[in-house]
Amino acid sequence: MKFSETKTFKNLSDAFAGESQARNRYAFFAGVAKNEGYQHIQAVFEETADNEKEHAKVFYKLLVAHTKEETEIIHVDADYPLVYKDTLTNLKAAAAGEREEWAEIYSKFADIAEKEGFSDISVAFKKIAEVEKHHMTRFDHYAKGIEQGTIFKKDSPTVWKCTNCGYIHEGPEAPGQCPACAHPQGYFEELPEKY
Repeated sequence: MKFSETKTFKNLSDAFAGESQARNRYAFFAGVAKNEGYQHIQAVFEETADNEKEHAKVFYKLLVAHTKEETEIIHVDADYPLVYKDTLTNLKAAAAGEREEWAEIYSKFADIAEKEGFSDISVAFKKIAEVEKHHMTRFDHYAKGIEQGTIFKKDSPTVWKCTNCGYIHEGPEAPGQCPACAHPQGYFEELPEKY
């Protein structure tokens, strides 16, 4: 049987497309976060977009390696979220997508790949699922912070870092403007990250 006739080929194709689309969604979400004054959340979306690009690259390379001399056109028929709203909504949608990937989709894809004899692909799905779980936790953390009003203000003294210049501030609230570089509050993040 040709690799392109296996369930694993279809799953890998869908995963490649899904990661590629997630990358672009997160890049779009980064712009929204920036416009709303959440520059550190912008950076989280940008970093995650870069991670998704690398996941897509892993899946694409596996597709190429296993198709060997075959030339295939990949057909993808899948559902993807259409969300582009405020940062809180985008964070929640991103967390839900990551949750589905690590908890349901990639574990199922890994099992199928293993049963079909593609242990390298199974391992890739499992390891990337671990990263997606971290993405979910991170997005949930920031969504909770926005909902509770604790992104820039805490109940106790906190160490804050300006992500533009590295200035460190200690206090229950991030400065409205960085005393060192004059960038707005949105550039401050809590240290250490607690998610």
